[in-house]
Amino acid sequence: MTVHFVGAGPGAADLITVRGRDLLARCGVCLYPGSMTPPDLLAYCPPGAEVVDTAGLSLEQIVAKLVEAHRAGHDVARLCSGDPSLYSAVAEQMRRLDAAGVPYEVVPGVPAFAASAAALKRELTVPEVGQSLVITRVQARSTKMPPTETLAAFAATGATLALHLAINYVERVTEDLKPHYGEDCPVAVVALATQPGETVVRGVLGELPMLVREAGMTRAATIFVGRVLAATNFPDSFLYSSARDRANQPESL
Repeated sequence: MTVHFVGAGPGAADLITVRGRDLLARCGVCLYPGSMTPPDLLAYCPPGAEVVDTAGLSLEQIVAKLVEAHRAGHDVARLCSGDPSLYSAVAEQMRRLDAAGVPYEVVPGVPAFAASAAALKRELTVPEVGQSLVITRVQARSTKMPPTETLAAFAATGATLALHLAINYVERVTEDLKPHYGEDCPVAVVALATQPGETVVRGVLGELPMLVREAGMTRAATIFVGRVLAATNFPDSFLYSSARDRANQPESL
């Protein structure tokens, strides 16, 4: 039997992948993060499945449940909000499953930053404006950031930023970023992307704290900072250029 770490997507039940949905439908045990999983998503579980909310469990309790279910002969779906590759705490779970000799696989999901960009109707890589995206978070009471991974260091590159877990620290974020991007740099914030109550605000960096306060945003939000958010007069990419030799060149930007 196998443990399946399944990216549940950003919130909307129909944004789980087909593979993830089909796995849910055949797993006898499902562990899910209660604060982030919509009830509609659990409807994909088979009748009689054991469904466990992990919100109140410690890491060791979660892993014990995964191992127990595996040894009892069950396939297990371990739902992760968004995509398992980002801020999902699966690395420590996989490390313990390795030690216990329990097989597992990882099924990707739609990450929150992608769902938020879709809500904004913006491409985050715009020709000659921005071709890089830095996905990071803010250090607060959570796990320590590596010493070289500071907002100032990332901002010095001028790349577009997607900030997670930062919505309650927008004053600090703004002060850290203004010297590098300027007060007039476009920003956007999406809270509860794809979920009931989805909220979007747009503006400039200097007014970011005010925008967040007025919108009442306090959780599940992604903050974007970068010139791509308002870019209009940019050249077309080479991908579909009429000057490109399509017979001899694979699709590339």
